[in-house]
Amino acid sequence: MRNLLSLVLLIYCLISACTKDNDTFSPIEDNPISEGTYPNVQEELWIYFTRFEVEAAERGEDIDLNSLSLTAAIEELHPDDVAGVCNYNSRNPNHIGIDESFWNSASSRWREMVVFHELGHCVLGRGHRGDSFDNGVCVSIMRSGTGTCRDAYQNSTRDYYLDELFE
Repeated sequence: MRNLLSLVLLIYCLISACTKDNDTFSPIEDNPISEGTYPNVQEELWIYFTRFEVEAAERGEDIDLNSLSLTAAIEELHPDDVAGVCNYNSRNPNHIGIDESFWNSASSRWREMVVFHELGHCVLGRGHRGDSFDNGVCVSIMRSGTGTCRDAYQNSTRDYYLDELFE
């Protein structure tokens, strides 16, 4: 089944590689849920934390982000080419930082991908994946920012990438 899903994604990416994705991606607005509150997380990030819990639950994972002592903020990150970080250090453990410049210019779709990527590190213990499909599209949203694969996190591929994230 996984090979079939990968093949379908590969074929879709080949067909749609030259089309522009609709940047109005916002599955929560299409399917409203009540937003959670996260006391140690900047309020603008709450919707993405809620989405992460909902998507995890839809895949059989019971994740309560409030029970994990996470902190998160939109802040200036250094170096400038980093969209987000998950700190593991003892000075500021389990802190997610989302770059302010990225946040101010990104669509909801890209914000979600970066927040989910950082939660993948801090919550799921996932490392980076550098592999790509034959057409150069990233296999995972857990790809490294220094790799050469191309992101394909779109409305039509979102389920695949979230299934991969939570597998």
